[in-house]
Amino acid sequence: MKAITYHSYGSPDVLGLQEVDEPVVHDDEVLVRVRAASANPRDWHFMRGVPYFMRLQFGLRKPKSSAFGSDMAGQVEAVGKNVTRFRPGDEVFAFVFAGGFAEHTSVPEDVLGPKPANLTFEQAAAVPLAALTALQGLRDHGRIQPGQKVLIIGASGGVGTFAVQVAKAFGADVTGVCSTRNVDMVRSIGADHVIDYTQEDFTRSGQKYDLILQLAGTRSPSDCRRALTPKGTLLLSSGESDGRWIGPVDRIIKALALSPFVSQRLGAFEAKPSREDLQVLKELIEAGKVMPVIDRTYPLSDLPEAIRYLEEGHARGKVVITV
Repeated sequence: MKAITYHSYGSPDVLGLQEVDEPVVHDDEVLVRVRAASANPRDWHFMRGVPYFMRLQFGLRKPKSSAFGSDMAGQVEAVGKNVTRFRPGDEVFAFVFAGGFAEHTSVPEDVLGPKPANLTFEQAAAVPLAALTALQGLRDHGRIQPGQKVLIIGASGGVGTFAVQVAKAFGADVTGVCSTRNVDMVRSIGADHVIDYTQEDFTRSGQKYDLILQLAGTRSPSDCRRALTPKGTLLLSSGESDGRWIGPVDRIIKALALSPFVSQRLGAFEAKPSREDLQVLKELIEAGKVMPVIDRTYPLSDLPEAIRYLEEGHARGKVVITV
């Protein structure tokens, strides 16, 4: 089968489309014929091996695994002997740790979900990691409640477009922060208010929010606190940084260090694969409350170009790969 692999850290030029062995299906796994995948910032961080602290776990001088790609949607081709929830022909989607950018991938049954019936494979592939991040961040870590004022920093990105919709589905009053060219798009997916960060500083507007989800930008936790209610919550999931050693983790460290000394909750989180949460997202999508926003679509052979585009930081919603 064909798959994107990489054997050294670096630019998108290290990515290659190669013939590799089809994955072995273990007893608790499902073999999926991948129809589409999507690119995430997580992917180019792994590709470049930055921030450098990541290499302590994934390989100091070169990646331990050559498999690549976090999201996928496709059809079941075979199942392990212990698998009971799926059978060949089922349409599925999942957040996988690696291996999404391939014609076939083997996925543990407990992280795989049935594809939403009203989505194409391309649309479904845009959902897992980004939407799980939005759902788990807002619901589990942010403890979102109906009527709360919620601010999404980076509302036009892959996670941000889902976060706006998920927050609205939970009954929040949602404000999105984005650039000028994305204001109309963010408003169109349900944001009650939109702040153009090139024209307005949300930390000095006087408006206070119960929950702030920082997905982009370089604002410090101290800056964001000015826009929080006295008992509000700031959650950090990502954001830009020029630091090559720890990257945006410096803001997370500052937030965790500050949190015990202030009345607000400051914290960080990372999304986890979850078949239960994929089911929640499936229900929201089929109810018309959440839909993926897709910026561009590339064939698998053009993945290096897709990653280059994603690295520029201007993608509106998701970048999808057809397989």
